[in-house]
Amino acid sequence: MKLELNTPGLLFPAISFLLLPYTNRYLTLANLIRSLQQQWEAEMHPRHLAQIQVLRRRVHLIRWMTTFVVLAMLCNVVCIMALFEDWEAIARPLFILAMVSLVISLSISLYEIQLSTKALNLQLGAMDDPT
Repeated sequence: MKLELNTPGLLFPAISFLLLPYTNRYLTLANLIRSLQQQWEAEMHPRHLAQIQVLRRRVHLIRWMTTFVVLAMLCNVVCIMALFEDWEAIARPLFILAMVSLVISLSISLYEIQLSTKALNLQLGAMDDPT
């Protein structure tokens, strides 16, 4: 099957739109961490330790999510450039790498969402037991 120029062209906006929610997650997480730091300085509490561990893991995951989606974008752009030059032998592996990077990024995102739910449950648990 011949790789047409419009195939990676269709992937381009999808990858671009993923960067926005990833950036929003990062910014939201940064605000949560700053808020938690203020709470920690005002009153150190053992329940904060569990929240800190989850937040640290989520920051790490968001970094990898963003890394893989940017890798997908770069591979996709170079793939389009290769197709313009009729270098299909180069374009095909780049397109496959872009797709694999996108799948990895989405998989990490799914895991990060699960951790986010865990963090919310920790917060709800703290409200159940305010001690």
